[in-house]
Amino acid sequence: MSSAPHAIERTPDRPGPGPLPETLLRALDLTIGRRIEGMLAGDHRSSLLGHGSELAQVRPYVPGDDVRRIEWNVTARTGETHVRVDLAERVLVTWLALDVSASMSFGTAERRKADVAEGVALALGHLASRRGNRLGLVAFGTDDPTTIPPLAGRAGMLGLLLSLRREPLLDGGGATSLGAALHLVSKLARQRSLVVVVSDFRGPRDWRPPLLQLAGGHDVLAVEIRDPREETLPNVGELRLVDPETGRQLRVDTASRRLRERFAAAAAAERAEVARELTSLGVGHVVLSTEGDWLRPLALHLRRKGRNLQKQIPARATTPEAAATAARRSEERE
Repeated sequence: MSSAPHAIERTPDRPGPGPLPETLLRALDLTIGRRIEGMLAGDHRSSLLGHGSELAQVRPYVPGDDVRRIEWNVTARTGETHVRVDLAERVLVTWLALDVSASMSFGTAERRKADVAEGVALALGHLASRRGNRLGLVAFGTDDPTTIPPLAGRAGMLGLLLSLRREPLLDGGGATSLGAALHLVSKLARQRSLVVVVSDFRGPRDWRPPLLQLAGGHDVLAVEIRDPREETLPNVGELRLVDPETGRQLRVDTASRRLRERFAAAAAAERAEVARELTSLGVGHVVLSTEGDWLRPLALHLRRKGRNLQKQIPARATTPEAAATAARRSEERE
């Protein structure tokens, strides 16, 4: 079946994310799984207890336990019935919270913020829907948010591509509520997941409480997309600045050096505050720009986080076995 009907048309006004080099996609493929607690177990080890093939602990039997879970060796040594509790094997579920609001249509460099967001969605979506892993989507910033339940393989990518065909509103859409979108993700993500929030993080700061709630039960990565002209004003005389989401307009004289300096300082302080809030919530944070290569910084960030997690993984991975060994030694001493 041809996939042409689902292709996204490229125009000078909508140039797209640019090429996605295979080498960087492979690097992402190696690191994206490490952004969730645990490692490979069929793809990913769960942090939850349940039925699986990897031992988490051995504990005394209590009424109601499945008798098929009895650990006979420990039971024979201790004279008391014990059952085994395994790590539940689960696929990795990734939720993509994608900002498609009017502010994402802005771009003065090589592409728009929406184009970078599209590239991030395609790169992570390609990896997150492979090998039985599943990808879900919440596209927010319009009157009618799009929700796609977690799907694996081609179905997951197809849903993502169809959603990406929707153009951001150009103006007058109202202020974006990232907080409402995160509340929705919290309701939909029923098992521990990787949640990737792709947004410019502009608009009401209603996202802190729901993001804190998400970070408590999931691994969260905030991908912030910026445009250079949101941080500095060029010296081009009078300009009419428009908030694309509220429609509010402001005339400024960019010939004023003092104005340009105050604008740059205020913009830097505002972005630094966003970064501090995300860090304080324990959320991973990477900044991508509409200017230059956006994929390499994303890959480097995930690789760096992957290395940090990998240092912790061996201790975690051996914890169930170490606990069982310690229990056996204790029993032998008794």
